[in-house]
Amino acid sequence: MRDSRHPDGTAVDVILPCLNEAAALPWVLSRLPEGYRAIVVDNGSTDDSAAVARAHGALVVAESRRGFGAAAHAGLVAATAPLVAFCDADASMDPRDLPLVVDPVRDGVAELALGRRRPTTAGAWPVHARVANRALALLLRRATGLALHDLGPMRAARREGMLGLHLSDRRSGYPLEAVLRASAAGWRVVEVDTPYAPRVGRSKVTGTLRGTMTAVSDMSRLLATR
Repeated sequence: MRDSRHPDGTAVDVILPCLNEAAALPWVLSRLPEGYRAIVVDNGSTDDSAAVARAHGALVVAESRRGFGAAAHAGLVAATAPLVAFCDADASMDPRDLPLVVDPVRDGVAELALGRRRPTTAGAWPVHARVANRALALLLRRATGLALHDLGPMRAARREGMLGLHLSDRRSGYPLEAVLRASAAGWRVVEVDTPYAPRVGRSKVTGTLRGTMTAVSDMSRLLATR
């Protein structure tokens, strides 16, 4: 396997958008593979998320503008490693699984790798969120021709390539916009299975019907423009 380490020894910068995840962060940050650096983007937390992240060795970036896309993009801009990965900070995804999405990019098999969520328990992925994701994935396949089944919150790409997509959405549509622009740019996009467990704490998006509907609205708007 080729070594894509940054001169400072970092192989991959892992971007973790964060809003009140103090309870989950110790477990998440303790499970990063060697050579993976955590960039925790504090999106206005009212708990001790930022302090907890720093105490566990993460680079903490503050993003005052609320929205998943705002936090994710702030982390992308702050990253310095040639490879970047995105992962939720709520312990629903095990950072030890990050090589599943990073390795296809590192090895030149794909420019963008997405983790297809495979629930580890019946309650890991709420039914309303799963149904919404399935519908959006169908629309995405029709729009791009890519054989995708999930919008893949765990994902990896090269940093310069991601910046070159010029993503503009700063809400829930950011992950979808990345796939749409990657497809339009002719990127090779692959999907790999990744375990998905119940999150720690209360979800701000897919764990609630309101959050899911907001995400669906943001993504539907992007697909309509496509």
